[in-house]
Amino acid sequence: MKPLLMKEFSAFFASVTGYLIIIIFLIILGLFTWVFPGNFNLLDMGYANLDTIFILSPWIFLFLVPAVTMRMFSEERKSGTLDMLITRPISDLTIVWAKFFTGLLLVVVALLPTWLYYITIHYLGNPVGNIDSGATWGSYLGLIFLAAIYVAIGLFASSLSDNQIIAFLLAAVLSFVFFFGFDALGSLPFFSDISSIIYNLGISEHYKSISRGVVDSRDIIYFVSIILFFILLTKTKLTSRKWK
Repeated sequence: MKPLLMKEFSAFFASVTGYLIIIIFLIILGLFTWVFPGNFNLLDMGYANLDTIFILSPWIFLFLVPAVTMRMFSEERKSGTLDMLITRPISDLTIVWAKFFTGLLLVVVALLPTWLYYITIHYLGNPVGNIDSGATWGSYLGLIFLAAIYVAIGLFASSLSDNQIIAFLLAAVLSFVFFFGFDALGSLPFFSDISSIIYNLGISEHYKSISRGVVDSRDIIYFVSIILFFILLTKTKLTSRKWK
């Protein structure tokens, strides 16, 4: 798995596209966090927290993660290298996991510079260090789990088409549905009796829970279950292609 992971990781930064995706993510987040006036600006808020990052990131991830994953299978399907890869003495599941961890690692690399925000707020606080570190760590953990689900969804979307644009759009739509769709569905009067069940089927409820700094086993189980579900779907798609 490691050689394949390193190959995928290197390929992402072999072109300008890889750097652009990360730079655009950091620019958008930085502008809303420090430059644009309003409720998201940390200096205007007057509170020593990083809520802006954890509120905006799920929206930005809807475009960032599909942009990272859209080429992982689509490009190989289009070029024909996927058929060569799946015939090698390596299991389909190993291929999927290698690409999954590559995508997740790329998102983590994009998030690393935001740790400077934590250091800045730490020293800007009155008194110094007046920031809820537990909630901050929990929110970062929630972001990583959120990114992991988006990556798993993006891989599945990429395995369905050899067109990267279609893979991007499909991944973005599926991610949006899993994060926001269940909240919208649960808020309908028709589902008022089972609204709590519907809310818990979506990512948003569990992301909000873990972002409070409390790591609940139910949230962890949910995230892992959704990731495994899409990983297995992607593996099944690869296996069906092999049999064809």
